[in-house]
Amino acid sequence: MTFSLDTPSAQTLKAEARALRDERSRAGLDLSHGAALEEIARRHGFRDWNTARAALPERVMVPFQVGMRVRGLYLEQPFKGLVIGVQMSGDMQTFTLTVKFDDPVNVTPDFMFAALRHRVTATVDARGISLALRGNGKPQMEVGRE
Repeated sequence: MTFSLDTPSAQTLKAEARALRDERSRAGLDLSHGAALEEIARRHGFRDWNTARAALPERVMVPFQVGMRVRGLYLEQPFKGLVIGVQMSGDMQTFTLTVKFDDPVNVTPDFMFAALRHRVTATVDARGISLALRGNGKPQMEVGRE
């Protein structure tokens, strides 16, 4: 199974089962925790709870999320911005981020000519360091929480 940012975790399904039990209890219906887990697993397309539990990770931890405020360096220029897109790789080791800069970043070293970027897309590891390097060996992008 491949994971994406919308892949639920076992913890998420357990929380949904608790919410379902509470909802049914308020309606005056008794539902065991096991029955709630089975129903939630089926809602997510699994045959039963055991199948879901075996297929899903305990938790899905992501260092970057859409809407997160970030700061860092892009082509060695400082920036602050907003993450507007995140895509996780199949191995869950890298993330393709799209960042909208608060203020445009000039990506040219020549001050006679300006090429301003308002948003960029870069692939970074879980620490926020891009895999792509510049000619001087420094990462194209370094990003972290603001």
